[in-house]
Amino acid sequence: MPQLDEQKIVPVTNDRYRQHFHIMTNGGWLNDPNGLCFYKGYYHVFYQYHPYSTEWGPMHWGHVRSKDLLHWEYLPVALIPGDPEDDGGCFSGSAIVKDGRLYLIYTGQHYYDDGDQDHFWENQNVAFSDDGIHFQKYSGNPVIEAPKDNTQHFRDPKVWQHGDHYYLVLGSQNTAGFGRLLLYQSTDLLHWQEAGIIDQAHDLATEGFMWECPDLFSLGEQDVMVTSPMGIKATSHENLNSSQVDYSIGHLDYGTPHFSGTKLTELDHGHNFYATQTMLTPDQRRIQIGWMSPFEEQLQEHTDGWAGCLTFPRELTIQNNRLIQQPIWELVNLRQSQDVNETTLVNAETPLTLSDPQHCEIDLHWPKELLEEFSWQLNDQLGKLLALTYADGQLTLYRRGADAYRYASAAQLRSLQILVDTSSVEVFVNDGESTFTERYYATGPVAHFLNGTGCTTEVVAYRLA
Repeated sequence: MPQLDEQKIVPVTNDRYRQHFHIMTNGGWLNDPNGLCFYKGYYHVFYQYHPYSTEWGPMHWGHVRSKDLLHWEYLPVALIPGDPEDDGGCFSGSAIVKDGRLYLIYTGQHYYDDGDQDHFWENQNVAFSDDGIHFQKYSGNPVIEAPKDNTQHFRDPKVWQHGDHYYLVLGSQNTAGFGRLLLYQSTDLLHWQEAGIIDQAHDLATEGFMWECPDLFSLGEQDVMVTSPMGIKATSHENLNSSQVDYSIGHLDYGTPHFSGTKLTELDHGHNFYATQTMLTPDQRRIQIGWMSPFEEQLQEHTDGWAGCLTFPRELTIQNNRLIQQPIWELVNLRQSQDVNETTLVNAETPLTLSDPQHCEIDLHWPKELLEEFSWQLNDQLGKLLALTYADGQLTLYRRGADAYRYASAAQLRSLQILVDTSSVEVFVNDGESTFTERYYATGPVAHFLNGTGCTTEVVAYRLA
């Protein structure tokens, strides 16, 4: 069985960008969240992890747990690659509890012996634990192998129970080069049968060549399909990242099988949002966490011994056939002090006086008037670092050094909730109708400013820790 080489683990050497209330590694690289679940009194989050470098490498499963979704305890690495079923890496997957045992279902990565990292094949495997800390890989791995009409792209199983059966959905690409999602069925989590294709791309430009990191869950009477499609062409205002997360609301027919729903819709409008996964809490909330650092960007913290972090947990609901994201209610327990609570007339540049401007929550409301123009801005010693501007029914996000602006429509701006951590900002528009997720790297101290055209603004701000 492969073992972790403790002598090679990368240590954190500088805390300058370390987050206060987001999941990150205690040294090494992080990407996709995996295996979100509640087991034996703890919320568990796993993540793609390379302990020996601050660059992407052979994937392990890092592991943290929490009693409150706010404060996370580092646990031993759950999965280490190197067995025949995962000799190239333990790629993304999910978790489920059955008969008191915690099961992980994950992708095994394999490379051909030609030195080409783009020449690989993938299969699906199982590991399990009775204490939620130490995991054993199933002796019958792999449990699923790619069908004949599939390319090498075949990964990221998301598992759930429906009735008397277990199901999982897999990200896939058919031999014609179009992204799709495959459904599998089991009675014991160990023996799986292919049920069929539940949905697939029909146009590469608008739907993508590979659908990875899928999720499928129910909210009330509706089903939600989420995926991270690769290769969608950007338009002037949409899909401006090289990769993004899209969702569709509709219905999964298990018998056909087929998912029928709304057109794929971008879930977040920021630069740094990818590979989301959800879980159901004991009180039946659907909670989502995503990766906050896509591959196309240079992560400045990599020189400090770590790289990447996850989003703050968000509760998902549906309103008006739209997926709504809001910070979990537990956020109130991070509020250490209230810095601002006032109604103010915002005309020109108005500074916000905050006790800790890099660790705060800012809530802005306009309950009685229609806004013409408004902006929130974050400055450092070099000037404007981030800005979110509302004008002509559009929200525009600017980040210094980024390739493009980001946009979201908002016919009427009613509220903004802004969470700021050491090196990230998450903005929730109109109680979660739209979101912007960003990493940032400040030079020196930061300050917040509001700008408007004579608008009466309710402002509440808290220090978070």
